[in-house]
Amino acid sequence: MEKVAVFPGSFDPFTIGHESIVLRALSLFDKIIIAVGYNTNKKSFFSIEQRLAIIKKVFEGEARIEVITYEGLTVDLCKRINVFYILRGLRTSDDFEFERAIGQVNKAMFHKIESVFLLTDPEHSFVNSTIVRDILIHNGDPSLFLPKSINIKDYLPHS
Repeated sequence: MEKVAVFPGSFDPFTIGHESIVLRALSLFDKIIIAVGYNTNKKSFFSIEQRLAIIKKVFEGEARIEVITYEGLTVDLCKRINVFYILRGLRTSDDFEFERAIGQVNKAMFHKIESVFLLTDPEHSFVNSTIVRDILIHNGDPSLFLPKSINIKDYLPHS
């Protein structure tokens, strides 16, 4: 049986930290589904369509990666598409506590689900989407924190 993991997130924007987690997880899984969720609690900087385009560009040519969107609970998505692993990256101990709680709730809701946590590479531990969005909002250059294969300016509205 093929080992498939869902890597869920809002990915607004998709950073080098996200990219690193996915690339490293390819040695553990046969396929990774990057699931871009609609988060009603967050005001998005990039549209869902832009985020999909960015992530697809990052992994173009990698047949073992699929990029989808979804609404609702990640655990419900996993049930619906018959996936038993949720992939998450951990930067800090706060991330661990948060993800541990979610993982335990997911397990209670769907006993077949397993949460798999990868530690972020130390050089990426300070990178997060909120900081990158702030750089973008203030017309800074976030390229150090984004995958090399994308030019974020291609996805920004023209002024």
